Amino acid sequence: MLKILILIFAIQIVYVSAFTLRMILTLKGQKYIAALISTLEVTIYVLGLNLVLSYLDHFASLAVYAIGYALGVLAGTWIEEKLALGYITLKVISNKPDEHMAQILRQKGYGVTSWIGSGRDGDRLIMEILAKRKNQKQLNDMILELDSKAFIIFHEPNQIHGGFWTKIIKR
Repeated sequence: MLKILILIFAIQIVYVSAFTLRMILTLKGQKYIAALISTLEVTIYVLGLNLVLSYLDHFASLAVYAIGYALGVLAGTWIEEKLALGYITLKVISNKPDEHMAQILRQKGYGVTSWIGSGRDGDRLIMEILAKRKNQKQLNDMILELDSKAFIIFHEPNQIHGGFWTKIIKR
């Protein structure tokens, strides 16, 4: 019975990890990869469910199935975070409008659009920055190194059109 429980647990982690990745890829517009993963996902699901239903008279099989599901969500999310698919945009507001922060970030390869805005206490440097999601921490650290009091908002665009970045993205 222990082997069956371990098998149910492993199947459930793999199934739910695949499910989580498929959902994320679908939301990010990667429909063909998502479809491929779904083929594997549904096959694993049927095998796991068949095992649990075969041992439904053992409460442990249902408990292991549920725990494997929860760990599969965590594993799938962890995998997606490591893959860091897609892009992020940042809105940065700096109290240092005379600094050359935008130019420094451009030299590091980031797409930056900047302008001077007016805040409660004076002029501000406002920047919109597009970057690969996998560079998010590095970019955030770089901005804070240049201005430790910068106000930063991260968000994920679901569609990008125009600008020099679209040529890079399509490659």
